[in-house]
Amino acid sequence: MRPLLLFVLPLLLTFEAFANQPLQAWLDTALPGSVLRLPPGTYRGPAIIDKPLTLEGNSKVVVDAGGQGTVLTIKADNVTVRGLTLRNSGDSHDKLDGGIMGEGKGLLIENNVLEDVLFGISLHKTTDSVVRRNHIRSRAVDSADRGDGIRLWYSTGNRFEHNDIAQIRDITVSNSPRNRFTGNLIRDSRRAFNFLFSHRSIVENNRLEKNSTGVIALNSEGLIIRHNHILHAMDASGAGVALKETSAALVLGNEIIHCAHGIMADSPMNPLNRIVFIDNVIAHNITGIYFYGAKGGHIAINNTFKSNLWPVTAVGDGDPENDVWWGNSWDNYEGFDLDGDGFGDKPHELHAYADRIWLETPSAAFFRNSPVLELLDFLERLAPFSSPTLILRDTAPRLRK
Repeated sequence: MRPLLLFVLPLLLTFEAFANQPLQAWLDTALPGSVLRLPPGTYRGPAIIDKPLTLEGNSKVVVDAGGQGTVLTIKADNVTVRGLTLRNSGDSHDKLDGGIMGEGKGLLIENNVLEDVLFGISLHKTTDSVVRRNHIRSRAVDSADRGDGIRLWYSTGNRFEHNDIAQIRDITVSNSPRNRFTGNLIRDSRRAFNFLFSHRSIVENNRLEKNSTGVIALNSEGLIIRHNHILHAMDASGAGVALKETSAALVLGNEIIHCAHGIMADSPMNPLNRIVFIDNVIAHNITGIYFYGAKGGHIAINNTFKSNLWPVTAVGDGDPENDVWWGNSWDNYEGFDLDGDGFGDKPHELHAYADRIWLETPSAAFFRNSPVLELLDFLERLAPFSSPTLILRDTAPRLRK
């Protein structure tokens, strides 16, 4: 037994000595296209991968940047980074210090833990890559002082799947069309998704919880937001989904629960385009849907509105008849289904009465649900002092699922 120990002990000491070396030394000796399986231990960063290879840590390798720069930078195509713990990046927002900075084609970043890093994973001019099953955390500071958990810039055709992301600033997608975000958990952050000039992106089957805003999109055409669970976006200016200067968007089959605004949207920039809401559950929000700017250009079909303080509000000029409402379920519908076809016998109309006060004077919103405004709203509905404003008309309100 003793000779075996005499043989194994130097080998273990050798591995430990290797493991305390800079990671860059291991990367420099690896051949292009090879698989580099690191022995367990802690390695020093920052490090750069500048050739195609696979770097594996088997969940037993830590790379620590010592508070300097980005832990791992990728500057090559066809690189795989798997099973590493990356931590202790620098703190420069200008240099985007973080866990991983990638630039290339065909990258695979999976099963990594990124902790105590400013930015998580930043991809610049990256195409046809996959980021999946990573655990990403930023710094324990105010959300505005953190970095983005995922940051895309001029990157196209990438997939982000089943990542666990929390305590970040945003996921920022800038000038990056045709990317897909599927099955991610994003919580306790500022904006779960922030799309800027990023057309034809898909956000599906994600759970977005306790963020200031769930999904916000600016000038991003053809956005698809479907089958997500968006919960507890209760920041004063927050929303489950917010669309601005974005046309031809589809919001389908989402659960949007307990948000300041369930959905916020202006009208499509192009009169031929539409913003479409289908099969969503919009419940327990302060405002279910909030339209602002010019009215019109929306289609809402088969949505369920339940226990919202205000189901739909609209501020701006235009004709609400340019919106299409059909087959939605309203918990405040005042009608019957005498013919038993599952739809109300008369249209559901929503008018603005006393709520016009806080719609036209936002500072008055503080007094919503106060006894005075509740009494004024009751009197307005009983005997209006002026003609109420039509917000919507659902021609076939649904009474049965």
